[in-house]
Amino acid sequence: MIKVTVDGEEVEVPAGATALQACEVAGREIPRFCYHERLSVAGNCRMCLVEVEKSPKPVASCAFPVMDGMKISTDSLVVRNARRSVMEFLLVNHPLDCPICDQGGECDLQDQAVAYGGDSSRYRENKRAVPDKYLGPLVKTIMNRCIQCTRCVRFSTEIAGVPELGAVGRGEAMEITNYVEKALGTELAGNLIDICPVGALTARPIAYMYRPWELAKTDSVDVLDAVGSNIRVDSRGPDVIRILPRTHEDVNEEWLADRPRFAFDALKRRRLDRPWVRRDGQLRPATWREAFEAIAVRLRGVPGERIGAVAGGLADAESVVALKDLMTSLGSANLDCREDGAAIDASRREFYLFNTTIAGIEQADALLIVGSNPRLEAPVLNARIRKQVMNGSMTVGLIGPEVDLTYPHRGLRDGPSTLAGIANSRFGEVLRNAKRPMILVGRGALARPDGAAVLAGAWDLAQSLNAMREDWNGFNVLHRSGGQVGALDLGFVPGERGKDLGAMLNGGVDLLWLLGADEIDPGLIRPGTFVVYQGHHGDRGASRADVILPGASYLEKDGTYVNTEGRVQRGRRAVFPPGEAREDWRILRAASEVLGQPLPYDELGAVRERLVAVNPVFAGVDAVPRAKLAGGAPAGQGALSDTPFAYPITDYYRADVFGRMSDVMAQCSAERYGAAAPAMAAE
Repeated sequence: MIKVTVDGEEVEVPAGATALQACEVAGREIPRFCYHERLSVAGNCRMCLVEVEKSPKPVASCAFPVMDGMKISTDSLVVRNARRSVMEFLLVNHPLDCPICDQGGECDLQDQAVAYGGDSSRYRENKRAVPDKYLGPLVKTIMNRCIQCTRCVRFSTEIAGVPELGAVGRGEAMEITNYVEKALGTELAGNLIDICPVGALTARPIAYMYRPWELAKTDSVDVLDAVGSNIRVDSRGPDVIRILPRTHEDVNEEWLADRPRFAFDALKRRRLDRPWVRRDGQLRPATWREAFEAIAVRLRGVPGERIGAVAGGLADAESVVALKDLMTSLGSANLDCREDGAAIDASRREFYLFNTTIAGIEQADALLIVGSNPRLEAPVLNARIRKQVMNGSMTVGLIGPEVDLTYPHRGLRDGPSTLAGIANSRFGEVLRNAKRPMILVGRGALARPDGAAVLAGAWDLAQSLNAMREDWNGFNVLHRSGGQVGALDLGFVPGERGKDLGAMLNGGVDLLWLLGADEIDPGLIRPGTFVVYQGHHGDRGASRADVILPGASYLEKDGTYVNTEGRVQRGRRAVFPPGEAREDWRILRAASEVLGQPLPYDELGAVRERLVAVNPVFAGVDAVPRAKLAGGAPAGQGALSDTPFAYPITDYYRADVFGRMSDVMAQCSAERYGAAAPAMAAE
């Protein structure tokens, strides 16, 4: 540590710290445009000028390393005049279109011009004009406003790993451009909007729709992938206007993937807003009482072993535990939350968690990815892997079809047989020599006939590498959705003599209750099975239903979710569900009354007490309890197949019900993959 004096106050900072960091330790606010703590230092906006003793001129604090005994002034006359001059230059060509700019009211340039700029301008000439660039359906550009801070260039190159932006020209002719005019090829494009300090990059889907002071802000969590990114939902009246990331260093840092950010327009498309009952082969509107009675009539005389339930990947823990309790009261042990048929052993938590934790990726020095494409399955987590790789601290190997992960990796053979022989390969030597090796198993590797053998093989490999110790657990399963781990924690899997998903679909039950299970092919359900679909969109599950119960989406209810690392988080209601739709656990509570098996809770607090009673991990919100290593391995039978792995997501933008219902995601899919938008039911 070294000592630095800032405005007469002595502070201690680590060796190698910059003057800007020293000023922040001292509690001084330093204006900046180009500097961002997660990006490389550019030092090109000069707004962060400070005065250093014995320096002939002000210095850019973001790029100036401090030395022991250095004295810094942040508010001297020299600094004030320097900042005013810099601001005057920045505004020379910046248009005065604040009244129509979507960034108005939350613009760094506006705020700092008022705080640090002068009270008049000497500029009288015409401002320059810069043509706008096309960056795709998500990011709108008004390049006249650009101040060449290069944050977007550095983000796309360093964080997203897609170096498609850069600068051309010099001086007044300098422009930020994407070289070839096409959509950005990254799943993190929306973060460019957040880091732009002016209105040059804004959100195209919601352009000219809002002012920030009109919006109600609700803190919540995302469930469209298993990272559990912390988000802020901005709404106006009954409408969600935008979704922004919240900073959580251990989960998503300050980034958010594009599908969770922009797919909320699905809330207005093909929603289920009233109960439906199939009569004479046609689905017809019904009251809640009629829908529940139709289920009760069908259940008469049906034994518990002929009743089954499937929970979808977006279901909150409250609704999952309510459905489990209802099925138990009806005498059924036919439960499954693995819509993809993944061979996951739910007997111990460490068998299905990302045990390293998301933040723990930055401690690993070797990674073997088995049957997963984290770039599409969890873009924010993939960015964390890329950061560690680009720091030179991690070597990555991939067992699966070759894909662009945005970072260098060794492509191994694409079949599970490679897993069996990896220990004797060159990359096996890399894993053995690593101090903190990781193995990442994707859901696609487990949703196969030999999925149980793959899981057991990956576990055995981790043990042979000494990757599971008291101080380090390198065995990881990467899930796809935010509700999958919570359902596993609640034991929503076949009980004693219970049937799994395959058996239930193949005629093993007479009544099948689907709780938001939209990833199941309805054609696999045996004809004659009575299907109750409870969900929020008229998607795959609803197409086969005999009774439809309209539920609420994750943005329309208070819910508990567990991310892929086992972190319990709470989502909060931002808007109300449409029409007669209700929260899912309340629907199940009302149904249980009509079915003659009333559930013993009426309030959300009581349901959450039930969660803790079923599994104590739900008592620790925003915590990742470390599982104690015990003996034994996941149950795995059979031999590894030679069939190559297949990734579960091929079209990132349509990977879930929100993506399939979103018009914005349809545009992105057409731009990226050339896919046509799906036809509406009426078409």
